[in-house]
Amino acid sequence: MIPEIAEPLLDASLRDLRRALAAGHAIDAAALDDTEYRGITLGPKVLAKLSWKTFQKTFHRDRETGKLRGWNVRMEQTGIDGPPIPIKKNGVPKTWGHYSVYEAKGTRLAAPYDQALLIDYGVRGNGLLVGRMRDPLVAVEASNPDILLGVSYLDLGWFRVMTPTYFLLLREGPLSYVPPLP
Repeated sequence: MIPEIAEPLLDASLRDLRRALAAGHAIDAAALDDTEYRGITLGPKVLAKLSWKTFQKTFHRDRETGKLRGWNVRMEQTGIDGPPIPIKKNGVPKTWGHYSVYEAKGTRLAAPYDQALLIDYGVRGNGLLVGRMRDPLVAVEASNPDILLGVSYLDLGWFRVMTPTYFLLLREGPLSYVPPLP
């Protein structure tokens, strides 16, 4: 079920999504440790038709390094309120797009999202295009890490190309599967 505060984001224009992201709140990265979130693609409806409307993002505090990392999980398309059913391969959830997560503040890629956490796909195994993707991520409500808003952009060195790919993340619960590093 979509929380009432998140409902207006489902049909928001790109302009309104950009404003909501800029007005978003900082997230305590520790609040994301070992959690799963239902992802919902926002923005132009053609994006969901070309790819998927729902997905899962995970966050895992690596015990060896102490760093926060995560990955995406492909989900059966059961609707935004449907049951979360991961697509499996060889009996385990099909994951892709592994990432590291850190505070955006102080990085050249942060502005205008200094309050955000940054999902950074520039890790081993992602390939050239996915490896250049970055997602600033903010809380929709102050001190509430259960409802998050993000956008994807392409990092091309000293400039970035914003995409219309905004997404909403709704906390589903504790992490249920940790794949090996790619």
